[in-house]
Amino acid sequence: MISATHLHAMVIHFPIALLLIGFLSEVTGFVLKKTFFNKTAFYLLILGTFGTIASYLSGSSAGEGMEGGTLGKAIELHENAAVITLWLAIITSILYIVANWLKYSNKWIKVACVVLFASVICGVSRTAYLGGQLVYQHGAGVELALPDFNEK
Repeated sequence: MISATHLHAMVIHFPIALLLIGFLSEVTGFVLKKTFFNKTAFYLLILGTFGTIASYLSGSSAGEGMEGGTLGKAIELHENAAVITLWLAIITSILYIVANWLKYSNKWIKVACVVLFASVICGVSRTAYLGGQLVYQHGAGVELALPDFNEK
């Protein structure tokens, strides 16, 4: 049976990859002025935002029941970073959708989009770092299994 912790670990890596590659594509398109990279970045941002929503929901389930002590504080930090990242991704996606729908080609709109996308990547990085600390420093979601010494 897949637990909420396992589901969160399986889901979370997709938006990280999608958003990071999307941002690199956006920067490449911005520098080289190639629309292919900008369109790719747009679709990866939208997919990454949906993945961020799924990751947040699975993470909420995975963190239930671990509110106390040092682990609870670490989970709270991770969850707060996840909320900020989620809203940054949603706001950035909305800005990109509006800019594409209305066909804005103003340079300052594009700069604002790239800066917002960069803030999403910063949020993802911070959230991922705190999530890594949960697992590797606090052992969250890790089940210790001792060998069966009675086995012949």
